[in-house]
Amino acid sequence: MPGNHIRSALLLTALTLVFLAFGLVLGGDGGLKIALVLALVMNLGAWWFSADLVLAQTGARLVGPESAPELYALTAHLAERAGLPMPRLAVVDDPAPNAFATGRDPAHAVVAVTTGLVNLLNREELAGVLGHELAHVKNRDILLGSLAAVLAGAILFLANMARLGALFGGSARGRSGGGPAAAGLIMAFLAPVAALVIQAAISRSREYLADDGGADIAGTPEGLASALAKLGRWQGQGRRTSPGAAHLFIVNPLNQRSLKNLFATHPPLEERIARLRGEII
Repeated sequence: MPGNHIRSALLLTALTLVFLAFGLVLGGDGGLKIALVLALVMNLGAWWFSADLVLAQTGARLVGPESAPELYALTAHLAERAGLPMPRLAVVDDPAPNAFATGRDPAHAVVAVTTGLVNLLNREELAGVLGHELAHVKNRDILLGSLAAVLAGAILFLANMARLGALFGGSARGRSGGGPAAAGLIMAFLAPVAALVIQAAISRSREYLADDGGADIAGTPEGLASALAKLGRWQGQGRRTSPGAAHLFIVNPLNQRSLKNLFATHPPLEERIARLRGEII
């Protein structure tokens, strides 16, 4: 596990460097300084407000024992088994089954599920999914994922702005400074690709650990394996989710059929299910 934490931290550093490189190419030394300040502010903001930012981004609403008694009781039971404090619980109004966890540490964690997940899964399967998310909390993956989402989202936003700038101001820049303008345009296309590759690697490095930990928390791997099989049939059919936040979910909510391997934020579902059932050693 320490090796995975180190690898994830290095990947997050690489994502930050991509952001800084974008600032350097677009604005020279001044742009680099601005990007450095923004990166520090975003990392600090994501650290302190990570749960609230993700809840707002996904449209999740907090629920309690009165509004969701069965879901709350099951989560509380699993959190006790995991040796964790009871996280805040949230629900996303989305017919596609999915779940995620966020927050800066176990004491400030939030576990969210979609309405589709609650309606589709039986109790054993739901326990497996909740166990997976609590394993992310226990492994302290939630902060890393939130930081990656904020930085990736910022890079995607800057890239869009740079492309729009090139589109509407390209002729003027072409007369006065074609070299820097061309470099900025190239960076506008390459930086999002690099960000998504790094972000995907961060996510993939954590999912197998969360599957194993979730099975231990739930008491059996079969519930999670069965749940993943059901969730896979719904992939890409839910609400529109930002690519910057897709890695937070237990199953990528976007359709990844054309994004095999390099851009995949999660290991293949078939491999995850086979590992849980002891079919892959």
